[in-house]
Amino acid sequence: MSGRTKDMPEQAESTSSAPNTAPAIEFESSTSALPEGTKGVDVIKHFVKRLPMGPGVYRMLNDTGDVLYVGKARSLKKRVTSYTRLQGQSNRIMRMIMATASMEFVETRTEPEALLLEANLIKRLRPRFNVLLRDDKSFPYILISEDHEAPALIKHRGARNRKGSYFGPFASAGAVNETINAMQKAFLVRNCSDSYYSNRTRPCLLYQIKRCAGPCTGEVSKEDYAGLVSEAKAFLSGRSQLIKKELARAMEQASEQLDFERAAVYRDRLAALSHVQSHQGINPQNTEEADVFAVAQEGGQTCIQVFFFRTGQNWGNRAYFPKADKSMESEEVLQSFLSQFYDDKPAPRLILLSHEIEEAELLREALTARASHKVDVATPKRGEKKELVDHALSNAKGALGRRLAETSSQIRLLKGMAEAFGLDRMPRRVDVFDNSHIMGTNAVGGMIVAGPEGFAKGHYRKFNIKSESLVPGDDYGMMREVMSRRFARLQKEAPEGYIQTARFRSGTEQPAAPEEALPEQPETPLSNADIPEWPDLVLIDGGQGQLTAVRTTLEEMGITDVPLVGIAKGPDRDAGREKFFIHGRDSFMLPERDPVLYFVQRLRDEAHRFAIGSHRAKRKKAISANPLDEIAGIGPARKRALLQHFGTAKAVSKAGIEDLVEAEGISESTAKLIYDHFHE
Repeated sequence: MSGRTKDMPEQAESTSSAPNTAPAIEFESSTSALPEGTKGVDVIKHFVKRLPMGPGVYRMLNDTGDVLYVGKARSLKKRVTSYTRLQGQSNRIMRMIMATASMEFVETRTEPEALLLEANLIKRLRPRFNVLLRDDKSFPYILISEDHEAPALIKHRGARNRKGSYFGPFASAGAVNETINAMQKAFLVRNCSDSYYSNRTRPCLLYQIKRCAGPCTGEVSKEDYAGLVSEAKAFLSGRSQLIKKELARAMEQASEQLDFERAAVYRDRLAALSHVQSHQGINPQNTEEADVFAVAQEGGQTCIQVFFFRTGQNWGNRAYFPKADKSMESEEVLQSFLSQFYDDKPAPRLILLSHEIEEAELLREALTARASHKVDVATPKRGEKKELVDHALSNAKGALGRRLAETSSQIRLLKGMAEAFGLDRMPRRVDVFDNSHIMGTNAVGGMIVAGPEGFAKGHYRKFNIKSESLVPGDDYGMMREVMSRRFARLQKEAPEGYIQTARFRSGTEQPAAPEEALPEQPETPLSNADIPEWPDLVLIDGGQGQLTAVRTTLEEMGITDVPLVGIAKGPDRDAGREKFFIHGRDSFMLPERDPVLYFVQRLRDEAHRFAIGSHRAKRKKAISANPLDEIAGIGPARKRALLQHFGTAKAVSKAGIEDLVEAEGISESTAKLIYDHFHE
């Protein structure tokens, strides 16, 4: 095999280390034998000659080194060879082939290992032509800790490093909080931190309102509290009916003994359990543990609805809208989605699908190899499981319908904004800037971004004002610094984006040469994942002065055709009477109750909220900062020794060199350094 072996990326290597698999080997053949600028089929044919027949993962790269596509194959040679023929390929694949300037490959021992590695690389590299899982937040769990004398019932997200019993996943943090809240009423298990528990001298408020048994101050014996914890585990493990029967029997016994106060406690616990179950919606009778996936497509968008069932209980659902080409069928999107979804999540024993996928057996084999149990993947045709899938499919269609309605409304507003501000075309990306400070202190600039799907929070940026030459409270100077830093970075990281965005705004955008013969692509993406790096419109919270400061700053940088609009608050800062400023035009106001006016107000208010939040966080950090942190050479250990010896940082600042030396770990030279810092 010709080519050179390279070290595997750390994340990719960890994914490929499934049980009974050998380490993957990454290699790439040189393209030096090809003429400079060669792309497309010729490049792919050059690589095919040296590829093995075994399984692996391949990456297609463009001329700037960006990964266009990641794919896996049972036979690398056969799969890559299929890209050397343009006949019969979809428009998406043809565009990908024509843009390919280089390729990289990873050999794996088995095809399931290649599937896991492919999913990992797609999530890490986010290639343009792959199906991309957008919302990839980890799922929350309920943890009953087992490393303390009085176990706690707490929400957990992330690595399972703490000793205890984990129950989940739950669809959202809200579902976990609601369940914990109800379970506190039912089982009286604490949810406070261990440090809070150890410092209690009397029962807290939760004990007073009957949400905790009060183990911290001995209000309940350790044996009785252990019984409550055991009941909570049993309920989360699916034995809810048994727990309810035991509580009902205990309530009756208390009533017979005329202990009505204790009977009332059992009554309230039973009511809390009923509340938990009533909020779980559909609860299957014969499906103990399963994830249910249903996919719906309409209007060029795809929605995948996921329901989680554990211990026979419905633990919530979540809708995903993966980024996928319009030409891809539901089965293709679902298949790519599943491997990415379980890349960093434990798989249940059963996965139910609304559509049959080609690689169900391969997915089953890969997930089983990584899990400690057998994983089954099925598309049910009848019975209870089919009802679960149909229920998920109904939710997927409803979520997609709402999404399309929201996107349509957003696009209408963007088009209205283009008309109101005299733009040639609907903006794909709108950047909004605002500053926040108190008399110039802890000054922060904020930038929020809006696209066809609303706020694109992944593109938000904050700027800590650094210039020491600014006069405190100089809003114009702050805005100039924010703009120069923001656009200087764009010029450095995405210089070609400026030309492309300018062409789009003017309506003269042309496809790249290799794609001239291909069908024209939609001029406006329907996804925030596709919005460009450069803005099509910049809104500035301020009047003519701020607008002039921004315009002159950008002109000095050679940026002259980014549309700029200043938004000045109306008289008495009344919402609805805003005045707009655009260079070369008289200031104007939009009609009251104009939807575009409301939309601009929402954008400005979001920028204001983001800037103020960043300013408050910076101010809070400055208030809580320790003066000792500013002394070079004083790390955590020495700082701790000084505070233990003197009590406060203020006492340290007043201490002499002789006193400082007495602190543990403080030498005479260090003591002089500390003394000089406070006595300059």
